[in-house]
Amino acid sequence: MARSDAEARALLTEFGINEAPIDPVQLAKKLGVLVVPQDMPDDVSGMLLRRDGGQVIGVNQTHHENRQRFTVAHELGHLRLHRGRPLILDTDTRVNFRDTVSSMATDREEMEANRFAAALLAPEAMVRRAAREAEFRTAKQLVHIMARHFDMSDMAMNYRLINLGIITDPTW
Repeated sequence: MARSDAEARALLTEFGINEAPIDPVQLAKKLGVLVVPQDMPDDVSGMLLRRDGGQVIGVNQTHHENRQRFTVAHELGHLRLHRGRPLILDTDTRVNFRDTVSSMATDREEMEANRFAAALLAPEAMVRRAAREAEFRTAKQLVHIMARHFDMSDMAMNYRLINLGIITDPTW
């Protein structure tokens, strides 16, 4: 099991969460992380700020609710998995941004945070159980049903189902 998946599972276990949909904002609060909706450029989904032992997740409030949920989960992934990158300010603050570059998942830390977010919002055991219980005729229908069940976008769920080997090809 990948470290991202194990950390997501450990976080859910820590708080006794075993039902979907998972609320990443509530998880952040339980971890003492403040989540602040903000106006941001459209190509920035969110950011994680760590300073003096405190953490704040900023999330682009103009993005769709499902994207905001994934962004918060992604930033929690950075919190649990990575030290953060320095931001050149007059202080020793460290920040992780989630933007169009990180969404493409070409950077190892961004790929890990995306994987953590998917595993947190759609844990493998819950996804497999829900897929067995779902009534569908096509992979596209399954993706849509599962996306609604886990409060995720169809695209994010499509990737999750492919990565879990439940479906083989994108449905778009």
